[in-house]
Amino acid sequence: MKRLLMIGLVLLFTVSTVFAGGQQELGEKGDGSMKVALLLSGPANDQGWNAVALQGLKEAEEKYGLETTYSEQVSIADSEAAYTDYASQGYDLVIGHGYQFGEPAVKVGARFPDTNFMAIEANSKAENVASYVIACEEAGYLMGYLAASMSDTGKLGIVGGIEQPSIVKILEAYKLGAEKYDPSIEVYDVYIGSFTNVALGKEAALSMADKGADVLSHAANQAGTGVIKAAQERGLLATGDSWDQSSIAPDTVICSTIYSVPQLVLNAVERVKNNNFEGGIFYQGMKEDVVDIAPYHGFEDKIDEEVKATISDLKKQINDGSFDVPIIEEPTS
Repeated sequence: MKRLLMIGLVLLFTVSTVFAGGQQELGEKGDGSMKVALLLSGPANDQGWNAVALQGLKEAEEKYGLETTYSEQVSIADSEAAYTDYASQGYDLVIGHGYQFGEPAVKVGARFPDTNFMAIEANSKAENVASYVIACEEAGYLMGYLAASMSDTGKLGIVGGIEQPSIVKILEAYKLGAEKYDPSIEVYDVYIGSFTNVALGKEAALSMADKGADVLSHAANQAGTGVIKAAQERGLLATGDSWDQSSIAPDTVICSTIYSVPQLVLNAVERVKNNNFEGGIFYQGMKEDVVDIAPYHGFEDKIDEEVKATISDLKKQINDGSFDVPIIEEPTS
């Protein structure tokens, strides 16, 4: 009996404290305000995938007067415990930012039917679990076309984080976009199995540069900053992901994909506040103003006018539905 009690106490302690080091409070109203928590796979200041989600949480807090908090560096193994922790504290909405948070949300959602769960880029659903899928492949396709147009060697490199459908579809669309510009283009791609290992991202990018790739891209969250740094050190070009990453290396980053995650977060919060949150899988792309590409900044005059015109035309086709970027969720090479 003592042994069972001890096990129970240990489990309770684990759930309550496993995220203490990475949990941050944005608002502490304590006045009955709606409570929203966000789970991030990496650091909130990664100038990319996680940063844009935190931006959405802050905007929702300001707009709706929420009580908010977030946890950084939540691993796949800890995601179920993280959801459980916030649900048991009475949070109204718990958001997991990434494909890997989908299944844990469904598992925990079954135990906490009065809590609403959201997973971004996942494909899981339940009565109180919604997955919001971003059409990242649309911007990935345009980035591939642009990268190919800027290559002198006819060789590109793109680094993916963890090999999962939400990342695979970006790399595959990137390759298709590059091939549209130049059918003979050679694209090196690799998955490094991490969203946070900057050194590994840089190492992978350098190996591609050694093979002749002169434009380096990524879909690897924080690890992708290593790709940009590799390009910068070698005097090559790069593209950014999720956020306008030109600030990292203005003379290196041609353009970046942009995902308006704040709009997704605001949409979910509004649904909960209006008592019309529903489970399911919902798709959002360029037509919904959730996907776009950043300005060209210092490369505006360096990109061929015909290339810019083609990219603009492709965006219009995607928006009006006359062109659908293929969704490929299994690696082709």
